[in-house]
Amino acid sequence: MTSSNDVFTVSWLEQIPYLVHGFGTATWRESDIKEKLKGKNFRLLFLNQIHSDIVHFIDRIPSQNLNGDALITGLAHLLLVVRTADCLPVLMVEESRKIIAAVHCGWRGTQKKVIQRALKSMEDHYGCELPSLLVALGPSIGPECYEVGRDVQQGFKEAGLPLEVFRPHPARKDKYFLDLKEANLLQLLSQGVKRENVFTVDLCTRCSNLFPSFRRDGKKAGRMLSFIGMSF
Repeated sequence: MTSSNDVFTVSWLEQIPYLVHGFGTATWRESDIKEKLKGKNFRLLFLNQIHSDIVHFIDRIPSQNLNGDALITGLAHLLLVVRTADCLPVLMVEESRKIIAAVHCGWRGTQKKVIQRALKSMEDHYGCELPSLLVALGPSIGPECYEVGRDVQQGFKEAGLPLEVFRPHPARKDKYFLDLKEANLLQLLSQGVKRENVFTVDLCTRCSNLFPSFRRDGKKAGRMLSFIGMSF
């Protein structure tokens, strides 16, 4: 992991010559992304994020933002961007086929297995080999800070997801702490992604003032911008 100018990157992904990516801090704005990529002719693509399992293949530029929580493309000069403020941003690349993805994973999307749907889509639609995939997990709320109710745990159980990602709250009945990163990591591994190919920016958005946090700041919290794109 490296950081400069209010954006964090993963060293392994930086070694891919055609790839650009980053996890922005609270001060990082759309204008900063454009300035960083000035001269590379990137078009930014955002989602209307709705905490779903909806995945979009971008084989041509859409005329407007799409509703959903995952973007996949093989197009160059298109920057996939997700917004988060405690949720987990996930960036992925299949280096040989030059396919990238950006996924927004909150507890609802995680429960709906949005990351698994994105992986399946990369495999089926683009022929990606999941053991070759490189994955970066960005800053998100940590396992000591993400308090959820029994309904969330029950939803995971009904979805057939591992429950070891929950820890009972020591003082509050029917409350749990959820390890959001671990929950999505387990889904990645279950689909054939190799553990050694998953890289983490291991920072808690609620604990660190570097990042926006809805749990810390409520409605006044901004959004961090995570992005991935290709230039070739």
